[in-house]
Amino acid sequence: MAVPDPLIEKRMFDSVDTLLAEHAELQERLADPDVHADQALARRLGRRYARLGGVVEAHRRWFQLTEDLEAAQELAEEDADFAAEAILLREQLDSAAERLLRMLIPRDENDVRDVIIEVKGGAGGDEAALFAADLLRMYTRYAESKGWKTEIISSTPSDLGGYKDVQMSIRSGATDPALGVFAHLKFEGGVHRVQRVPETESQGRIHTSAAGVLVLPEVEEPEEIELQQNDLKIDVYRSSGPGGQSVNTTDSAVRITHLPTGIVVAMQNEKSQLQNKDAAMRVLRSRLLAHQQEQIDAENSQVRRSQVRTMDRSERIRTYNYPENRVADHRTGYKAYNLDAVMDGDLEAVVQSCLQLDEQERLAALAEDSRT
Repeated sequence: MAVPDPLIEKRMFDSVDTLLAEHAELQERLADPDVHADQALARRLGRRYARLGGVVEAHRRWFQLTEDLEAAQELAEEDADFAAEAILLREQLDSAAERLLRMLIPRDENDVRDVIIEVKGGAGGDEAALFAADLLRMYTRYAESKGWKTEIISSTPSDLGGYKDVQMSIRSGATDPALGVFAHLKFEGGVHRVQRVPETESQGRIHTSAAGVLVLPEVEEPEEIELQQNDLKIDVYRSSGPGGQSVNTTDSAVRITHLPTGIVVAMQNEKSQLQNKDAAMRVLRSRLLAHQQEQIDAENSQVRRSQVRTMDRSERIRTYNYPENRVADHRTGYKAYNLDAVMDGDLEAVVQSCLQLDEQERLAALAEDSRT
């Protein structure tokens, strides 16, 4: 973590008292049975309480070490053992202060949310669809390593076993924003480029193709995103498989268009029209939440300046080079020669490079705001 400007550090530490008071107030509210009569409100307050709980714990540790260090320094004049202990306590206090500062950096309110991740084969035809399947497997394995649960919501397979497009939900059930799925995967959105010899290539030539990834924070409660029936155009049709052949004799597939935004969601995986409609509404709410966030971000200079924040599938963010076993993130400068492990779900180092850059940018934004 980059050392923040002393003015920023003081300003952030000065904000602790306000957060501690808010934590105590939330504790009282969550003890009120009337609050839990509104489950959506209780969950929202619970998420905030969990977030502040980390601040309270970090502050308690920092404060205790501060007192211990002062006591050790006073006694060190008479006992050399306390002088040695003071050195150790100083190191621990520095670490505790850094951790508290990390906790005080403003976070994305969606960090605690689960996600719906969409992967779509791009330029490259069948090879792009196969790469989309490889990315889906990478995210599935990464989720498994975290103990998260995955569920395929919708998919359109390609003729060779890849995916033209696929949507998967990833859920953790976390209440701490730092442990949320969106906190870890929100920077995966964009164009992922692959360089390798396709299975269909007979002469061993390296091809370049791509797949687009979109990461949407999932809406927990339908009430979070209000949908008016007059704003929805719902069409039903017969499901189709690879090559366009019909795979269902009933009109079970559903396409929902949100007229005010033009957002379209289509679902056909389930045999029931009702199940497909429910799945489509679930994805639509997540897309609308992301749409709202994009509008907020457009007015927020801190996010607009970010090098890593994107929900746009048109921005190239990473290259996977199979001949060199290399993965490179074009935003953070991260590069490693363990592509085989990354594609098997060992994604943490890549994810952390994005989180660290985002943290640096948030600190830089705080420093700029303090000077204006």
